[in-house]
Parts: sequence; C-alpha cells; structure tokens
Amino acid sequence: MHGIAYQLKSVLKDKFCLMTFLLPLAVAAALHFAGSIDLSSLGELHFAVLEKDLSRQTTDWLKRYGLVTACENRTELTATIAEPSTNVIGVMADGPGIRTIIAGDELDIFQQAAGTLPALYAQRDAAAAASVQTLERPDILAGFSDIFPSAVLLMAMFMGCTFNAMNILSEKEDGVALINEILPITPGQYIFQKIAVGFLFGCLSSVATACICFRLSGRRAGLMLAFVLLASFVAALMGLFIGRLSRGLMDGVVYIKIVLLLFLAVPILYTLTGVNGPLAALCYLTPSQPAFAGIRALNAGNTGVCVRELVILASHCAAWVSLYVVLSIRRKK
Repeated sequence: MHGIAYQLKSVLKDKFCLMTFLLPLAVAAALHFAGSIDLSSLGELHFAVLEKDLSRQTTDWLKRYGLVTACENRTELTATIAEPSTNVIGVMADGPGIRTIIAGDELDIFQQAAGTLPALYAQRDAAAAASVQTLERPDILAGFSDIFPSAVLLMAMFMGCTFNAMNILSEKEDGVALINEILPITPGQYIFQKIAVGFLFGCLSSVATACICFRLSGRRAGLMLAFVLLASFVAALMGLFIGRLSRGLMDGVVYIKIVLLLFLAVPILYTLTGVNGPLAALCYLTPSQPAFAGIRALNAGNTGVCVRELVILASHCAAWVSLYVVLSIRRKK
C-alpha cells in the first residue's frame, strides 16, 4: 500500500496526467451541452432592408422565408451585410421587383438563395397558386448519434495508458527506475503497483464520463461498469509496455500518441466503413474494438452482443498480462 500511495502522490504532481484525467470529462460535458442546443436557426435566411424602401407586402413576403431587419440608412445596411460573422442578404427595391446585395463571404447556400430570390419574387403569384409538398428534412447525423459519446467514453477508458507511461518515464528521468530494479519485489508486485494508479484514475474518469454521456440503470449499468473495469485495466497495462520500451520522455510521448490514435481510429473506422471478413478480425486485435462495439451495443439495448464483446475484452486482458509477465521474467534472466 505504501508503494501505491507513493505512485498516487507522484501522479498528482504531474500536470500532464491531471490534464489527461480532466480532458474526457470536459469533452463529455461539452458534447452533452451541445446536444441540448437547437442549431436549426443557423440555417435560416436573414434579410436586411432599408426603412420605407420596400412595400409592406414585399416585407411580409420576405418574412415568410426568414428574419427581416430594417436599417435606417445605406451605411447601416452596408455594415450589416458586410459583417463577417453573419450571412445577411441585403434586399432593395428595383422597379417592380427586388435586387439582392451580398458581401461575397457568405456560405454557398446563402449565395445561391440571394441569386434566386429576385426570380422567386417575380414569380410569387404563380408560386402561390401551385401546390406545395413539404418533405421531411433528414438528419444527416442521426446514424452517428451514438458514435460521439461512445468515442468520448472510449477515450476516457484508455487514458490509464497515459498515466502509467508518464509515471514510468518520470521515474526514468529522475533515476528512480534504477532503484526499482534492485528492490526485493516480484514481477507481480511491480505490475500491481504500476497498474493500480492508471487503473484507478482510468476508472474514475470513465465512470464520470459515462454518467454524463449515458443514462443507464440496472443490468445495463452493471455491464457498462464491466466494460470500464476491463478497458481501464488493459489500458493501464499498455502504459506499462510504453514506459518500459521507451528510452526517454520524447519517445514515450510519441508512443502514447500512436497507441491512443490506434485505439480511437480503429473502432471508429470499423464502424463507419462496415468492414467484414479477415479485416474485421484484424481490427479485433486492438482491445479498443470490442470495448467500442460493446458500448454501442449496450446503448442500443443489445445485451447479447455486449456479453460477447466483454469475453473478447477479457481475453485481451489475459493475453497482455501474460505477455508482460513473460517479457519481465526474460529481462531479469
């Protein structure tokens, strides 16, 4: 216990580790907050007109398509249209019709609307007599709604890799690693001390992130906890591999980025591309793939797939522990 307490004190002084712990929480909170914001108003048209320039009928017609702002003079109208942060379309009378004014930095969809608005106004009477069928606008992000929170939780689960790797690298920089090699502890005791810190912080970060991103109860909450425990354990073990294989701090940072990139990229690309066959089996060689697939299945209520992914993830834990023990014993010999 004294060894674990020392490891905890060492990690709490490391700003990089603390940032790693808080990053998934910040992303989860931002994702949760963004999900409660209605962004549909960003796609609405916004028109700017001069006071007493357009008739009341024309102004009412514009209001059917978007928000209308009246400006007192041309200077205010020009400033409103030229504002870089908006997509305002200026509308002025042009004989019996109208003409539009844009700054040129608007999005393509607003530039196209400005180009077709005068013709649409000229044919307003014919358009009013035509039958209109309103089609439902598909949500292009509907199929990916569960990917974002699952990816954030996956990131939190595998943050224990960073904790352990940075802890070992710091000890190498300070010369503490040389002392650890002559201490009378078994490989199992060393692994336990090193994994405990990354596992603990990885679990805390993952549980807090899961509470923010998901609403689970009963059996589903228990399955989620199982995923958190297994994924955090294998991530902490990965940190041991990185710490032992890295010669210095810079090597360790590069290895951490590569491993975390693989952990996140493989399951996301697997989901987006829908690979199958030998390539799909190859993706399951990364422990993040069964964790990610299990989280998505759990969110969808498919407990049968969750149990299968848990078995695969537990197999990863056993395989990586065995490999680390074998390599440690050979190194001591």
